[in-house]
Amino acid sequence: MEEALKDFYGRIIGYVETKSNGDKIYKNFYKRIVAKYIKASNKTVDFYGRIIGSGDLGAGLLYKI
Repeated sequence: MEEALKDFYGRIIGYVETKSNGDKIYKNFYKRIVAKYIKASNKTVDFYGRIIGSGDLGAGLLYKI
C-alpha cells in the first residue's frame, strides 16, 4: 500500500510503501527510492544499502529545511 507524505502546507514531499511484513520503502516526489526500513533488523538503509541508523528514519530523509 502506497501512501503520500505531505508537509505542513499540504504539498506532497514523497511516498511510503508498506509491505505486509512491516518493511517500508520511502520514495521522493519523483517516486525514486530514497531509503528502506527493514523491520526484522530495525534498521534504515539508503538507496545504496548503507545503514543510516536504527529505527524508522526514512521520512526524515525526504524533508528538506
